[in-house]
Amino acid sequence: MTGDREFDQFKGDIEDVERRMAREIDPGARAVVVAGLVFVLLLTFLLPHTGGAKGLDALIGGEAAVREGVALPSRVFAWLVLVFGIGFSMLALLTRRWGLAWVAAAGSAVACPVGMLAVWSRQTAADPYPGPGWGLVVAWIAVILLTFHWIRVVWSRTAVQLAAEEERRRLAAERERKSLLDDTDGEPPVG
Repeated sequence: MTGDREFDQFKGDIEDVERRMAREIDPGARAVVVAGLVFVLLLTFLLPHTGGAKGLDALIGGEAAVREGVALPSRVFAWLVLVFGIGFSMLALLTRRWGLAWVAAAGSAVACPVGMLAVWSRQTAADPYPGPGWGLVVAWIAVILLTFHWIRVVWSRTAVQLAAEEERRRLAAERERKSLLDDTDGEPPVG
């Protein structure tokens, strides 16, 4: 009985720590891979996305992008890569926040088909405009790999949270069962 009372005193503190830990991720070795892919995505803004237009030109809609006929899919892809592939990925790695990792994974997942559309739109561009540059293709492949790794990090964290939640439920049910047994020990059964 004394042990149960002592445990109840610290139960709130334990649950607070558990909730705080549930909001955090530990990507482990994947953090290096994710950081490397973010660096590759940063580099793709300096590489040609189509003809003489670099990724940065596609992002801001510069003169080179207009000259090369960069279409909306390429611009949207560049912005998705910047915001989710680079921005939220860096924030998630630095803060280790589970919610930010989810946003990075979801945004990168949206960028994957948009990247495919950007490459396809460059392949089907009218004759005077060039096809996709290798910077665009590398960015597309990198965002696919980044999405894969973020999903693995987020899902593995979910499994840990579910296991902790199951253990918490089991302990609560066991404590309730013991408390019901203690309450009925001194009383005759009803019936």
